[in-house]
Amino acid sequence: MAKAVIMPKAGITVESCIIGNWEKKVGDSVKVGDILFTYETDKASFECESTEEGTLLEIFYSDGEEVPCLVNVCAVGNPGEDCSALRPEGAPEESAPAVVVEEKPAEASAPAATLVPAIETTAVSGEKSAISPRAKKLAERAGVDASLATPTGPNGRIIERDVRTLMDNPVVASAPAQTSAPAAVAADEEYKDVKFSGIRRAISKSMHTSLSTMAQLTHNTSFDATNILAYRKQLKAAEGDLAGITLGDIVLYAVSRTLLNHPDLNAHMLDDNSIRLFKHVNLGVAVDTPRGLMVPTIFHADEMSLLEISKAVKELAAQCREGNISPDKLTGGSFTVSNLGNLGVESFTPVINPPQTGILGVCTTTDRVRKAADGALTVYPAMGLSLTYDHRAVDGSPAARFQKELCKNLENFTTLLAK
Repeated sequence: MAKAVIMPKAGITVESCIIGNWEKKVGDSVKVGDILFTYETDKASFECESTEEGTLLEIFYSDGEEVPCLVNVCAVGNPGEDCSALRPEGAPEESAPAVVVEEKPAEASAPAATLVPAIETTAVSGEKSAISPRAKKLAERAGVDASLATPTGPNGRIIERDVRTLMDNPVVASAPAQTSAPAAVAADEEYKDVKFSGIRRAISKSMHTSLSTMAQLTHNTSFDATNILAYRKQLKAAEGDLAGITLGDIVLYAVSRTLLNHPDLNAHMLDDNSIRLFKHVNLGVAVDTPRGLMVPTIFHADEMSLLEISKAVKELAAQCREGNISPDKLTGGSFTVSNLGNLGVESFTPVINPPQTGILGVCTTTDRVRKAADGALTVYPAMGLSLTYDHRAVDGSPAARFQKELCKNLENFTTLLAK
């Protein structure tokens, strides 16, 4: 009896996932534990292992489609078994066809050339049934002529994957030779169109929402980093985990303590008329990964020691870069810190992560000159801090007071540790 493999639930807050690539195709033999397909949330990527053994009979959803969690994705069983009852309601018609065992006459006389697949360039019938609605919409969005696609659906119908194949392998319709054809080929060599990944689409949507719905403003300031540089040098000379504490970890610790005195920055905007203030600091940390920006959360960072924060950051960053972090660790932040100091950035405008009301940008250290009490000029290392805040929730003066207190805490960091 055919059995279904469902879309896993990647986290408590995850309602649906996007299929990345199918590692198995219809007709392949499958064992329990084999990787069937990859899937991703808006932040992380995973692999789905088969929970059944047999033959992959039918695939209900194709690459790039969004599938609700715990819904049947494919059917596994013995060749010839009926798996129509396993098809989820609303599954696209253009899913991969079921396995069919077909006997071919031994005296087949078709020329060898007909065995070679080719992309058809003949337009399909004008009947409405010649192309599925999903395929038609995709063709319209992509700006391609669906009539040039090779139909692989039931009764010669063009389905979504046929349009995607056409998009990946554009053809020129059968017509007299055009003088512009060579130019089209040359243009194709000049650039490559790349679709956004799931995480890139999520970043794009979040950043657009952030800038289009908030009244954002950025303050730039700096502080004397002499104290934390000296303390970092002492830690580096120590043995064990203490040697791994970075300047970024030190800033995170100071932020987690300073925010407690500035609740409007440790908050979520619920709507234009209300705000949620958090009792603890759930610190989001921007992490650069090969797949794009990810922001894991250190929950209750205000209750953690400097060493605990350092370890938490490294563990979360490693999970982000490996692509196996739980989506539940990528939500719930009440304030975010983005550190571009190691890339030499002296000042920037970080974009708030909705629905938070603030984000701190940590910049690089530069040498500056100041005049001492006796009039002598001295050089000191200055580290820049860029604070972006939602002016709907926080005014300029309170935001500046947060930065002033944070700078004071960093300039006197060993004193802050003693509190």
